Amino acid sequence: MKKIPFLLMAVLLFPVWLGCASVGKEFNSEKVKDIKNDVTTQLDIIDWFGVPFKEGNENGYTMWTYQIDKWKVVGEVESKGLVILFDDKNIVKAYRYESNY
Repeated sequence: MKKIPFLLMAVLLFPVWLGCASVGKEFNSEKVKDIKNDVTTQLDIIDWFGVPFKEGNENGYTMWTYQIDKWKVVGEVESKGLVILFDDKNIVKAYRYESNY
């Protein structure tokens, strides 16, 4: 049986050694409580959370998503997400926040 070169072994074991991976973009969720439907503007949201991780639309309305998911070799997945729907005047129409942090 051929020996696996040290470099190949290091590359294969690196993710295990590192112990985690993530998808998304970290955001400060402390201001979620300040979001008010029909009051909070897109500019407020950018000021509080920065540029969204994803942008799209739903039924013709702009939708922004802030999301971070972290996986660990041992333990639960940590996840938080904020989805915001804006009306045609760039005011928050609705939002949803979920977190297991």
